[in-house]
Amino acid sequence: MRPTPCRLTPARRRPRRRALALAVTAALVAGAGLAGCEPPALAAQTVVSGRSHVWEIAFTPAGTMLWTERGGRIMKRTTGGAVTQVSADMSGLFVSGETGLMGLAVDPEFASNRRIYTCQGWTDGTARDVRIIPWVFNGPGTAVARQAPIVTGIPATSGRHGGCRLQFDQYRRLYVGTGDAVVGTNPQSLASMGGKILRVDPDTGAGSPRNPFRTSANVATRRIYSYGHRNVQGLAFRPRDGLLWSAEHGPDRDDEVNRGTGGNFGWNPVPGYNEAVPMTDTAEFPDAVRARWSSGSPTVAPAGIAWLDGERWAAWNDHLVVATLKGQSLLLMRAESNGQLTLVRRLYQGTFGRIRAVRLGPDGNLYIGTSNGSGDRIVRITPS
Repeated sequence: MRPTPCRLTPARRRPRRRALALAVTAALVAGAGLAGCEPPALAAQTVVSGRSHVWEIAFTPAGTMLWTERGGRIMKRTTGGAVTQVSADMSGLFVSGETGLMGLAVDPEFASNRRIYTCQGWTDGTARDVRIIPWVFNGPGTAVARQAPIVTGIPATSGRHGGCRLQFDQYRRLYVGTGDAVVGTNPQSLASMGGKILRVDPDTGAGSPRNPFRTSANVATRRIYSYGHRNVQGLAFRPRDGLLWSAEHGPDRDDEVNRGTGGNFGWNPVPGYNEAVPMTDTAEFPDAVRARWSSGSPTVAPAGIAWLDGERWAAWNDHLVVATLKGQSLLLMRAESNGQLTLVRRLYQGTFGRIRAVRLGPDGNLYIGTSNGSGDRIVRITPS
């Protein structure tokens, strides 16, 4: 039996009659969609195979799929299915542990400027950091020219807790999720870009004029949107309202999914690097931003996140999908009227191993990338 379709998406269409409006609003608030909606049937198909540590997936306006691999490759798949490596100067790339070639974002003005951005580890053999580098595609789309980095100095140590996810908002502001580099003072220090979500101008790297510390004399401080994070691994904007959500790793408990509202998210592992402290320490920071979902114990190691959007997703429209590494599944979450998230179910538990990347494609299908080390793949998940 086919699932009952949801013929009206409240976020997209406005009913004219007040009674229907109230019914639709109630359904939205409950997070369960319209009456009669059922979960879609899913079909999974591998579209790219034989890869290594797929980190992020993105799409150009023309529908070409791009992705990064942690070891230092930018790859692409055309709409016709041809897979090639994009020629790119990866000199100075620092690859160790969790750090390497990581986040990827396509400029909203790609059609005119041909720019993409990566977030990656860098070293000259002595110093090291994590930095954001713009790249410009050549005409045939076979190579990218490396541009001067717009942000440098995001801390890197051994390679642990390197972050680093990139995401544009509707105003072409670039958000950057970073890790604390396993330095206990970084998350709460406004002089450090470690353990933060940054919001910057993609052309200059300057902090957004609306950032909370925009009047600071410190360039790094002016870039900070929120702080008190441990290791931000996922960023996504909810299509329904444009609000930012993030996911990050906890220590041996309490992985978190948060709604990005600026402010202090409460991670403060001092003295030293004390992982026995709470992820969100409301005793020390009473105004700390509380998590919208927390794993408790055991942890699942959340990575990329994406909001499902479109009538094809039926009862799961406007649900959050969280890729997990340790959990080896996709977590499907529903937003409740109180702003919290409820775990609805686990999808593909153990089927693909460690999943790091998840992205809703321009075709309305969900794309995931695995991070098992070898034999990694990109899978298209299609709702019926």
